[in-house]
Amino acid sequence: MVPGAVVTNRRLERIGPESFDGERLRREGTVAVAFLADWCPFCRAFEPEFADLDRRTPARLAVADVTADDSPLWERFRLEVIPTVIVFRDGRPAFRADAVPGRGLGRADLERIRSAVHAA
Repeated sequence: MVPGAVVTNRRLERIGPESFDGERLRREGTVAVAFLADWCPFCRAFEPEFADLDRRTPARLAVADVTADDSPLWERFRLEVIPTVIVFRDGRPAFRADAVPGRGLGRADLERIRSAVHAA
């Protein structure tokens, strides 16, 4: 690697409702999914921090876009506030971190998410 080169995120995948079977993620292994919306300022601030986990964790990372009010993911995962991150192990939810209204998810939440991923 060239000194000073920027490491780009290679694993942050964008997924939609078709990636889920009810509340199950159609993926094997450990995947951390951040449920984000374009209109949410806390989501916009959180996404680069979440993407940075890519360099610090063996899990795959994904973003589920819930920008549309009619996204079925709102109801399937009982999303009341975003960003929300769910860590899936072999398709099943194993850990969940919901934002605090008016605050979002912070560094302590990211550490909890990282720990949950490493516990896989």
